[in-house]
Amino acid sequence: MKYRAFSEKQKTVLSWWVPGNPHHSREAIVCDGAVRSGKTLAMGLSFFLWAMVCFDRQRFGVCGKTIASLRRNVLSEILPRLSGMGATWKEKRTENLVTVTFQGHENQFYIFGGRDESSASLIQGITFAGVLLDEVALMPKSFVEQACARCSVEGSRLWFNCNPAGPSHWFYKEWIVDAEKRNCLRLHFTMADNPSLTEAIRARYERLYSGVFYRRFVLGQWAQAEGRVYDFFEPDMVKPVPSGNFEKWYISCDYGTVNPTSMGLWGLQKGVWYRVKEFYFDSRAKHRQMTDEEYAGALQKLAGDRHITAVIADPSAASFIETLRRHGWAVRKAENEVLSGIRLTADYLKAGKMVICEGCKDLLREMDEYVWDLSSEAKDRVKKEHDHAMDEMRYFAATVLGKTSGGFAACAVERRK
Repeated sequence: MKYRAFSEKQKTVLSWWVPGNPHHSREAIVCDGAVRSGKTLAMGLSFFLWAMVCFDRQRFGVCGKTIASLRRNVLSEILPRLSGMGATWKEKRTENLVTVTFQGHENQFYIFGGRDESSASLIQGITFAGVLLDEVALMPKSFVEQACARCSVEGSRLWFNCNPAGPSHWFYKEWIVDAEKRNCLRLHFTMADNPSLTEAIRARYERLYSGVFYRRFVLGQWAQAEGRVYDFFEPDMVKPVPSGNFEKWYISCDYGTVNPTSMGLWGLQKGVWYRVKEFYFDSRAKHRQMTDEEYAGALQKLAGDRHITAVIADPSAASFIETLRRHGWAVRKAENEVLSGIRLTADYLKAGKMVICEGCKDLLREMDEYVWDLSSEAKDRVKKEHDHAMDEMRYFAATVLGKTSGGFAACAVERRK
């Protein structure tokens, strides 16, 4: 990506704290909106410049969902640009500390990951002159509140950026809707606010997403999930098994004892993964349960004489995984973050990189029955019904394609850990 002159909205982010600016009296800023809209770069650069110009010998917090994602998505972009402006910096990775020197000022920036509720304890007891929370909608409320409470130095400010979630999300209710009450400057970004994106790239993002993900990541709306999860999937997307040789094979598996067990056989041909066959067993419907050995036999029958690179298995199926390994199968525990996995699956299905073949009747049945749980107020959830083939398809997309595609899918709901 080539960086061009900043857009007007990016310039507002870069200058809101400068004396004489109309927004100078604000105590916080929120930048939310579409993916690739230029908000992270502008906010990160502005945060560090504000800290270095306005303070000396102070501490600041820089927070992401994980420390690794924060280094990759923020620090690796911002620190080299600070160096280009004449700043120097050094990092102590063991202490998660970056010290920056600029125009005679020196400040310390502590790095934190806000992965879950327990993360709030990591940030207690320290005093900040300001805090930057990157992808704040992915962090628990307790962590965010603790980070904000640490900012007690005179002149301290709060900096937030995120992609949208649902309109019931606590951050939307408390910081987006009530921005004025909190003396917070809220700036909503679209892809048009990023001058580095070409029209062709914007069009590609519009093709990739659908449904709730299109509304959130392309339009930048805090949109409610509703209806079918894969609402774009139509019968004409189902194809016959292609003729010719396949280059590689995997089996994905969602394991159940009382609940159904679903296995899918995936073959690679000319850059496309085809789900060519399936095994599906519902113990309730059959009025009996299968043992791990019986499931291992079913998996062997599904594989036939094909060389299976690996079985992508439900990570909670410890006994079945052990049984498969004893039988000589290479087993990989699946990536199991639901929302990001659903997004990846939708991206690949819509782009034709994953194709469901005729004969996968149980997966196709679940595709129509797999819906969002609209009763959940805390965060996006899918109903835990008709989701067994859906889970193993998601395991395959997140664990195999998500690791080997070279970044084809536009990953934005959750930054990778």
